[in-house]
Amino acid sequence: MDLIEHKYVEVNGLKLHVAEIGSGQSPAVVFLHGFPEIWYSWRHQMIPVANAGFRAIALDYRGYGLSDPPPQPEKTTFLDLVRDLLALFDALSISKAFLVAKDFGAMVASMFVVLYQDRVSGFLTLGLPFYLPHFLTSPLPEGFYVSRWKEPGRAESDFGRFDAKTVVRNVYILFSKSEIPMAREDQEIMDLVDSSTPLPSWVTEEDIATYGMLYEKSGFQTALQVPYRSFHEDINKPDPKVEVPALLIIGEKDYALNFTEMVDYVKSGKVKTFVPNLEINFIPEGTHFVQEQLPAQVNELILNFLRSHS
Repeated sequence: MDLIEHKYVEVNGLKLHVAEIGSGQSPAVVFLHGFPEIWYSWRHQMIPVANAGFRAIALDYRGYGLSDPPPQPEKTTFLDLVRDLLALFDALSISKAFLVAKDFGAMVASMFVVLYQDRVSGFLTLGLPFYLPHFLTSPLPEGFYVSRWKEPGRAESDFGRFDAKTVVRNVYILFSKSEIPMAREDQEIMDLVDSSTPLPSWVTEEDIATYGMLYEKSGFQTALQVPYRSFHEDINKPDPKVEVPALLIIGEKDYALNFTEMVDYVKSGKVKTFVPNLEINFIPEGTHFVQEQLPAQVNELILNFLRSHS
């Protein structure tokens, strides 16, 4: 971890925190995190990718972790994150890069590759496939965390009962299960985790403390806006087809596979109408945090993809 360099890069009037390792002359691989993750969620991938001859870069989105908050967090959009990514490419003199994206980062990557395909050598997504925000059309159960967190003020009140470390800890416990986190009418999402519940074996208390420290700095306001309150966004591309090579890595115990719409989209092959050059790899024991849970397996898949398309 000490080999990873940290700096701030000014883009669109904000300073974004960037972690980087590898030669500036090497092919770039840009990692995009999900929630409640941060650049740190790629700690198991960045050094192996750099050792394989690539330039590994991970950022905190605006309003996340050590990056500056936007002036109006409640108005932040997916497109803001996409434009920040484009500006980061330019600031770091990256003409073209691979994208590796987790969770809702897959939506950021999907939008970016649709809009700026000439800047992408290939993209990998973990936990979610190529997916644009407005694809989410099916009604969600009232007790599902997305339904709860998209309601302004509700998650803020729920989270506000705890410190940031406890919030992240609870989310890691909930999202590591194969069942969909679902609250009763008289519960909030944080109530679903008993304080005595242990962490999954592959994440440490030190890891959670690191995440907690970063979210203490940023708070959760922007993180709740994007993604949870921005799923209505449409980039107005009637045919969002992309031709670059792509790889989906998903754990077979990821709770996302309990959604019929998601399973049909992936397993029916519909996703390949948008991404014809897509490979799909299921990891039998993998959960939603597969790159942290099973880094050796995930790294092998990532490196094979990068080498095949470099």
